[in-house]
Amino acid sequence: MSILAPSAATSAPPADDLAARYRSVRALTLALAEPLSDADATVQSMPDASPAKWHLAHTSWFFETFVLRDHVPGYALHDPRFPFLFNSYYEAEGKRHARHRRGMITRPTLDEVRAYRAHVDAALLAALPALPADARDLVALGCHHEEQHQELFVTDILHLFSESPLEPALYAPEPKEPVAMPGPVGWITGRTGIVRVGHDGRGFAFDCEGPRHDALLHPHAIADRTVTNSEWMRFIADGGYRDSRHWLSDGWAWVTGEGIAAPLYWEAGDGGWTRFGLDGRRPVDPAAPVTHVSFYEADAFATWAGVRLPTEIEWEAAAAAHDASGGHQMDRAGAVEPRPAPQGPAFFGNVWEWTGSAYRPYPGFHPVAGAVGEYNGKFMNGQFVLRGGSCATPRGHARASYRNFFYPHQRWQFTGVRLAKDL
Repeated sequence: MSILAPSAATSAPPADDLAARYRSVRALTLALAEPLSDADATVQSMPDASPAKWHLAHTSWFFETFVLRDHVPGYALHDPRFPFLFNSYYEAEGKRHARHRRGMITRPTLDEVRAYRAHVDAALLAALPALPADARDLVALGCHHEEQHQELFVTDILHLFSESPLEPALYAPEPKEPVAMPGPVGWITGRTGIVRVGHDGRGFAFDCEGPRHDALLHPHAIADRTVTNSEWMRFIADGGYRDSRHWLSDGWAWVTGEGIAAPLYWEAGDGGWTRFGLDGRRPVDPAAPVTHVSFYEADAFATWAGVRLPTEIEWEAAAAAHDASGGHQMDRAGAVEPRPAPQGPAFFGNVWEWTGSAYRPYPGFHPVAGAVGEYNGKFMNGQFVLRGGSCATPRGHARASYRNFFYPHQRWQFTGVRLAKDL
């Protein structure tokens, strides 16, 4: 999930509205980090993940660099050493600390990073009323960027805590009402012929969501819900992870080489399957959507089931009529875990849904100028598109045209599966 530039259609929001949004976004990030010790916030569990402290600082570096430094005359950096530590991928911003060594940054401390955030917040809110429109666009982009990092923050901390033999709970479990197993998958007949897809220009979008363009759809149907844990258990019991016929070649090499036999965080015990979450280790809910599965696993399950994954165009055409603010998404700090969805069409929340589409540019796509344009075309290689948002996605962040993307082996995000088939 990368920083991408705003679309050309983005218009600068009013300063008062933007200030309220900025405060809200920044407050949620701090709330997510509130239970962490300095050690919790410093350690890095794998190269794909970043320490919580780094997320807190990097999102502040974004605002300090692209708004305060570049658009506020006389602004002095809080600490001239921080750009080297907290730049992510921006080649145009010069040398930076190696990503896989972010867990070695013991200083600044967590409290010093919080002080850095407070400094940036005070400076940006003071400058906001006088900022030109292009700078306000960057503030809006920075808020969406921080929401991306809020989701990464949650999933990175989950992975970190899963590495501890103690399997500590970060948040108290949420109360849950018993939910009946969903009925059989229903199939929605998809649109056919020429359809218009991509962001329509209303509101914010990342540039990879456009340009809006025509695409051709052949007769197909798409499932009205995602695959459940119970259905995934049947795949496991049927030898799904041991039968090469279901797997792509690279996927089979990954499964056998890594010894993969179940979704990430699952364990089999005398009492059945359990999973690890931010609320500790709990029994797997058979009615909830399966999550923490890779593209390879999603594709193998679809093959085992005799169907396939939807294309991202099929998914967007089906989801466009549904409320993107609905479903189980993140409204506050606390334990996050997919919940059983109501029967019937539900396209947003719970789990990001793998599609069979490679993450490539749309026809007519061109990177925007400047450093913030780095994170578009150069990532459009070797990754697959996911749609729909998850239980860790801040509500209001996703939309039908939103294109998330990860490498096919990655599964530490809340990733799941919706099926499709040809008609």
